[in-house]
Parts: sequence; structure tokens; C-alpha cells
Amino acid sequence: MILENVDVVTDISKEDFQKNYFKKHKPLLIKNFASRWDAFDKWNFDFIREKAGEQEVPLYDNKPADANKSTDAPVTKMKMKDYIDTIKSNPSDLRIFFYIITDRLPELLKNFTYPDLGMKFFKRLPTLFFGGSEAHVLMHYDVDLGDFLHIHFEGKKRILLFDQKQSAFLYKVPLSVHTIYDVDYENPDYEKFPALKHAKGFEIFMEHGDALFIPGAFWHFNRYLEPGFSLSLRALPNKPNVFANMLYHVFIMRYTDKLMRKLFKAKWVNYKQKWAYKKSSKALANIK
Repeated sequence: MILENVDVVTDISKEDFQKNYFKKHKPLLIKNFASRWDAFDKWNFDFIREKAGEQEVPLYDNKPADANKSTDAPVTKMKMKDYIDTIKSNPSDLRIFFYIITDRLPELLKNFTYPDLGMKFFKRLPTLFFGGSEAHVLMHYDVDLGDFLHIHFEGKKRILLFDQKQSAFLYKVPLSVHTIYDVDYENPDYEKFPALKHAKGFEIFMEHGDALFIPGAFWHFNRYLEPGFSLSLRALPNKPNVFANMLYHVFIMRYTDKLMRKLFKAKWVNYKQKWAYKKSSKALANIK
């Protein structure tokens, strides 16, 4: 893979952000972004354990979803306090996906301020994502195609970003928003997946309080290097063509894939994986 650094700032004006990053669909890392919040000291595991410790939360791991089950099915459930204790004390790939603050911990809404960057945030869905020191999230892009600000807390995190032009080189699975399951983005096997060599993207390392602007439809691979959690603030598409594409992704593509998965189970999953490999092999042949 051909990886570059993103631009890094410690502060930025709304005008600069809109002109040079938002409108250009260009990622940006803002160091120590959350430190300006009055309640920044509450963004840690201890506060969440105290306030939501008794809540039962669904947990996921690094394994691909079972073809015979729903893609949303968790591997286990645990009380929040026990989950936090587990990932803090032992290496773990367990993670919490899409923890909606407005539903589960509304008190936390008082502890941050939406940034004045000219983004129209969807305030119904500020969400948290948690992970242990061995957790990662499969390379994917978000089905709603929204731009978002990703703010990280506690331990370090590594993120890879790619725009949609790189889809064929990443082995994109048809009718899905993810890539082939067995691509290892930490130790790429270029003999097995030679198209990966031509994928051009960004590598970012995040620390406590950093914020990363991720443009809509960007591919992202998240790897928790230490136990941590992140807050995502989303902005839904506001351009007619992107909004129409979002409706296709959410209501047609996703449900078509779910239906085929329900009907054909592993056969459908395997077929898509082979289809993805063929498309990437063809893209590779076209550049030689």
C-alpha cells in the first residue's frame, strides 16, 4: 500500500476547514481537539464505568460475521463495568459497536460541544465505539455516506483511510461496504492480494483527545493499539446526488444483500468474496 500522512493542525478556523478540507473531501487530524471542552476530564473509562457500569452491552470481536447468522449478531454480552475491566486488564479483541449516547448515556451529551466547523451534525446519533488492545474493525465505509468527526480517548489508535477511487485495489466486496474478510491490513500479503500494492491512502495515529475528519464514503480500517474508545459526530449527505446514493445504499443494496445472505448463507458470502477478487485482479491487469 502507498500510505501518506494527513495534514495535522492544533486549531483551525471554520473558513479554513471548509475551504481546504470539507469541500475538497480531504481528511484532517486536529491534535488535542477535545481538550478545549470544559468537561474534558470526564472523557475516560472511569466516568463511563461509574455512570453506565450496570448496562448490558453487546460485544463483537475480530472474526468475520457468521454467514449463518445476522451480521448484527454480537458474540456475547456483558455489563459495561465488566467489559471495561476486562479490556483494561487483559489483551482483548472485544469491542462495542455503535453505542448511541442519546439512548444509553444522555448525561454524556452535556460533556462536549459540537465544533463550529460548518458541518451540519445529525444530533440524534452521537455514538461511541470501544475496543481492547487487540481489536480492529474490518475495512469498510459507512453505509450512510456521511462525513464525520472521529474523536478518540484513552489509548492509542491506528487508522487507515482510502477514498472510493481505491475500491478495486482494496478488494471491495460487491453489494457490501466492506472488503474481502481475510485481507490483513496490518501485515498485507501482496502475493495473495497483489492489487493492494497500488492502493493509495493515509495512515493516522490518534491519541487521547485527537479528532480526525473523515470525509463521507472514505474507506477506514481502525486498529486499537491500546484499550480506548471514540466518539463519532456525523453529518448526513446534503448534496442531491450523494443523498440519492445514500438511499440506494441503505434501502436497496443493504437489504438485497441481507436477503441473499438469508437465502444462500455461506454460498452467497463465498461467491461475493470470489467476485471481489476477480474484480481487483482485473483492475490490477489494467494498470500493467
